[in-house]
Amino acid sequence: MTATFEPRDPDWKARCLASFERQPICRTLGIELTAVEPGFCEMRMPFREELTQQHGYFHAGMVSTLADNAGGYAAATLMPAGSDVLAVEFKINLMSPAKGDVMIARARVVKPGRTLVITQVEVSMLEGGVEKDCALMQQTAYCQMPR
Repeated sequence: MTATFEPRDPDWKARCLASFERQPICRTLGIELTAVEPGFCEMRMPFREELTQQHGYFHAGMVSTLADNAGGYAAATLMPAGSDVLAVEFKINLMSPAKGDVMIARARVVKPGRTLVITQVEVSMLEGGVEKDCALMQQTAYCQMPR
């Protein structure tokens, strides 16, 4: 069962999309924002050899970066207008090598709060049309209001 959330900002989607467009790291890594809904975000990163470690798998840093971004945007969908999101903590379990054609991160808000939002991110690899779980992240995001 998926929780239904009501965004605090009526322009949440435009704010999130504009924020994503300002992320140099996402452009550099080829990360695509493929779905965003209140309390949910999906991002994908195509495989590139220069993002791998010595065994030819996506480097754990790439797995963490994709999961962190997806979790942050899932949290951002529920934050008020004018705010921004910062990760303040996450824990990631790398369950199997990140090997395949495309890495997919699906983030869901578990607990929205006034200033802290807890997200859970499932990361899988798509290879030959088949998805295989590779990592699970729990993240705490902070709602930063403008000064």
